[in-house]
Amino acid sequence: MSKSIIELVDNLPQGGLTVSVLKALDFVAPGDWQNIVGFENTVRDVTGEDDPALIQDISERALWLYNDKSQGYQRAIWLFQSVDSADFALGAAALANKIGERVSFLGFLNRLTPKADTAQTIDLCLKVVAELVAFCQINGIPGDSIGDFVNALADYSGESMIRMAGLICLDGLIPLGPDFIQAAQSTLSGLSPSRLEQNSTFQQISGLIPGNSSEGKLNFIGESFDAVKGWMGGVVAARGLTPQKVVNNLQGFVEIADDKLDYLAAFLDTSTNYYEHTGTQTVARRLIERAAAEI
Repeated sequence: MSKSIIELVDNLPQGGLTVSVLKALDFVAPGDWQNIVGFENTVRDVTGEDDPALIQDISERALWLYNDKSQGYQRAIWLFQSVDSADFALGAAALANKIGERVSFLGFLNRLTPKADTAQTIDLCLKVVAELVAFCQINGIPGDSIGDFVNALADYSGESMIRMAGLICLDGLIPLGPDFIQAAQSTLSGLSPSRLEQNSTFQQISGLIPGNSSEGKLNFIGESFDAVKGWMGGVVAARGLTPQKVVNNLQGFVEIADDKLDYLAAFLDTSTNYYEHTGTQTVARRLIERAAAEI
């Protein structure tokens, strides 16, 4: 990859729409996430160390581990980047001079097209699978270890938890409605391998999805979503999550009518990269934890 993990973390934004959206999701996981930016700052936060020499040693070891392609850290970063790789330049450029202001969304309606429910479902399920496979890559376990991933979800916190909160709220509740889990399962049950192959995100990451064929990969996607649905439903129930509750927490910077939530989903798709942002933070944290334990 062209940038090191140190560069990636150093270049994470401290503000902007992505960070604002993530902060607005704090009600799902109160106080769980802080936007730690900068690799040295991350080392300090993870380890509690202040000694410059020790911080340097940890950073060098973490960089060595990241550059070792037999490890899965670079592949995990690539997965997080890939699922966020849709073109969000339009929304980002339109909002460049609006940061900190209240943005009326209506002016963007003629420039955005909401995804069909099938496409939205595929993207939601592919984010679940990307999370699962990235988890396996980071932890050095087989990429089809669904059970290990589901067990780990119970301990998700920090940037990992806020990323899953984003998946539930931004890719589930807002575009697909309060019954998004059932809606997604229904769509998946009728999905053909040929339809899956048309999805641009699937085309990008299919090489890392377990399965010897598109049909096998589709089956794995379905099994993964089925395994995670209970955890997602538990988060929704515990926090009383509804599309309107999510939108209410986004109202500080986006005005949107209740009947335009599919447009809001399109807007957030084209204007944020919350998966890559928090995914980078997750990979950095796991690298630092391992590096600190090894030196």
